Amino acid sequence: MYLVHETRTSYSCQVTGDRLTKAAVADRALRLADEEGLDAVTVRRLAKELGVTPMALYWHFKNKEELLLGMVDHVLTDVRADRNTEDPWQKRLRRVVETVVGVMREHPSLPTLLHAVDKTQTESFNRATNDTLALLSDAGFTVEEGYWVAMHLLNGCIGAVSGQPACPPGTPAGHETEWRRQKRVQLEGMPADRFPMMIRLAESYRDEPDLEHYYSFAVDLLVAGVEAMAKR
Repeated sequence: MYLVHETRTSYSCQVTGDRLTKAAVADRALRLADEEGLDAVTVRRLAKELGVTPMALYWHFKNKEELLLGMVDHVLTDVRADRNTEDPWQKRLRRVVETVVGVMREHPSLPTLLHAVDKTQTESFNRATNDTLALLSDAGFTVEEGYWVAMHLLNGCIGAVSGQPACPPGTPAGHETEWRRQKRVQLEGMPADRFPMMIRLAESYRDEPDLEHYYSFAVDLLVAGVEAMAKR
């Protein structure tokens, strides 16, 4: 889990002298994954995007697994623990969850990426997890319990972003209204005697969803569960 995130403003390709930097390779790979999905990230495709030969990328990453790990480490590089606050642990935990959700919304490929690799092999993830364990220790959890909580929150954030009530990533621009219409028709077509609540849910697809309200509700739900457990 993560505490403070400084948002990147671009995917600029940085070069040191005539050499492509490791950060620039990971940065471009993230953009490709965000736009076209993780399967689109291959060494050959990435080399073409960057205008270099595949061998130039192998200088930084020996194989695709190393590249994926480098992407995780890179996207979490600017995540920093806020150690200069006297706020209660509940407020700090809320900022943690909000930050994780924000990073995942910025990089829609991140949830899939986190499941695709052993994230504990990256410095950034381990540092962030260590910070969160310290925070949960302040809440009264043991280290083991804190780890359970941290993993529950991480997966809760992944679930919230992956299941947001909006068009799936990759839906062509301008197709959102049609996607919602089809979703509504699908739900309205269910047998009314068996699925009355699902049919009522269909109404929620008439208008564009309020994603800010949705994510605020999701964060409330996750944090409330931790607060309830801490009281016990």
